[in-house]
Amino acid sequence: MPQPGCRLPVLRKNQENEDEWPLAEILSVKDTLGRKLYYVHYVDFNKRLDEWVTPDRLDIKKLQFPKKEAKTPTKNGLPGSRPSSPDRDVRKSLDLNVQSASAPSRGKTLPTPKRKAESVSLASQVSAVTSVPSLPSSTEVSQASVYPAVREAFSTKSREDEQLTSITTVTNGTTRRILPSQPGRKRKNCGTDEMIKVFQYNSPRNASGCLPPGEDSQDSSDGIPSAPRMTGSLVSDRSHDDIVTRMKNIDCIELGRHRLKPWYFSPYPQELTSLPVLYLCEFCLKYLKSLKCLQRHLTKCNLRHPPGNEIYRKGTISFFEIDGRKNKTYSQNLCLLAKCFLDHKTLYYDTDPFLFYVMTEYDSKGFHIVGYFSKEKESTEDYNVACILTLPPYQRRGYGKLLIEFSYELSKVEGKTGTPEKPLSDLGLLSYRSYWSQTILEILMELKSDNGERPQITINEISEITSVKKEDVISTLQYLNLINYYKGQYILTLSEDIVEGHERAMQKRHLRIDPKCLHFTPKDWSKRGKW
Repeated sequence: MPQPGCRLPVLRKNQENEDEWPLAEILSVKDTLGRKLYYVHYVDFNKRLDEWVTPDRLDIKKLQFPKKEAKTPTKNGLPGSRPSSPDRDVRKSLDLNVQSASAPSRGKTLPTPKRKAESVSLASQVSAVTSVPSLPSSTEVSQASVYPAVREAFSTKSREDEQLTSITTVTNGTTRRILPSQPGRKRKNCGTDEMIKVFQYNSPRNASGCLPPGEDSQDSSDGIPSAPRMTGSLVSDRSHDDIVTRMKNIDCIELGRHRLKPWYFSPYPQELTSLPVLYLCEFCLKYLKSLKCLQRHLTKCNLRHPPGNEIYRKGTISFFEIDGRKNKTYSQNLCLLAKCFLDHKTLYYDTDPFLFYVMTEYDSKGFHIVGYFSKEKESTEDYNVACILTLPPYQRRGYGKLLIEFSYELSKVEGKTGTPEKPLSDLGLLSYRSYWSQTILEILMELKSDNGERPQITINEISEITSVKKEDVISTLQYLNLINYYKGQYILTLSEDIVEGHERAMQKRHLRIDPKCLHFTPKDWSKRGKW
């Protein structure tokens, strides 16, 4: 019979409700009422699809047993001898005592990184963001097209002292690189202060691939920092070595009028993980083991909104600012709930350095939590978001972009540019790319020409207007394939398809932050000791 670690095809339904047999790894086995159940992870699929399955869904004929670990490598082909170490060779050359040198660990292999299961869109093919625009990849330039007619004319020479770089474009379906006409001219990197001309072109219909990403598309790539931050309430988790944390431990959560199916592991107390339903108070987020306990708790709980200060209200939408030190219990309970839907983070109980901004929807019974984001009180890397989550019942309704827009409104009041902490989840990256695209296109389309000349704008100016960090502005322009190098200067080309697609997207975006309804005074946390 299959054991943990084995792989085999497992029957499941796809999005079209058709049967398919993807390869899955068995993580655990349990007996329930005399029947075996297998907890499987579908290889190359997101972990939120992991589930318990019955034996009749397993294809035992194609069972793959786990591979044995690699043996210790040999030296010079002689068995039993260890591979040479540069450190050991240096010690020998210096006639030092090598007996104290420890032997390398035996039988260990590096874990193979898992491939993402989601279908990857163009965003996953964008190269890592640097401080200057890099050459687009062939997949990016394939979205460009011939521009037969210029709808608006702009022209201004870029300053000679600005740094320039080449960029690849496409003509008639073939890739070519635009080079300066002067044979001996040196090419430098582009500075973010360089004036960029904005063109608008009539382009063929095949340029529709440049449209901003929709929220229903899939994109799971993201830059991963080399050294994840190891402090705070939720920090990066890239090990996935513990088999316990790879499995969902909560079957169902009842939060107010909603019942939620968790996607990932969350470290709730062990005695609660065997319950069919975990009950949460929707106002203080306290977890309880039964409906009767919840009803008794509600007679004592006086909260009808999150603790903290209400800093924004428009219509039924409100935002509350919560200090992780003053409201530690609520903050920890919020992190436990969030961990059920965030796989790329691991939970710590040190919430003191964090502020939590909880978005709520109001009705006659109180303020119901919709989503939240957290941010560090002091960030040395200009992070304006640490974790961000829209609860599943409220997803795909525009609340994610509203949370992102609110985080940048706070950055505008603070007079800073900000960026979300990396890595982002797959859904988080989708929302941010869509928000950045719409925000930047909104700025470009509002530019007016002066004295009949082409409108100009710098990367720094876009960053200052939107509070989006320069690296995010550049990556978004590259992702949309808007930035081109032509005749010694950078130009932004807005095709009709991009303009029309942006206008359609903005018509569907009904929820917006009104800065007039924000009542927020930033604090200087560096002068407040230990917060």
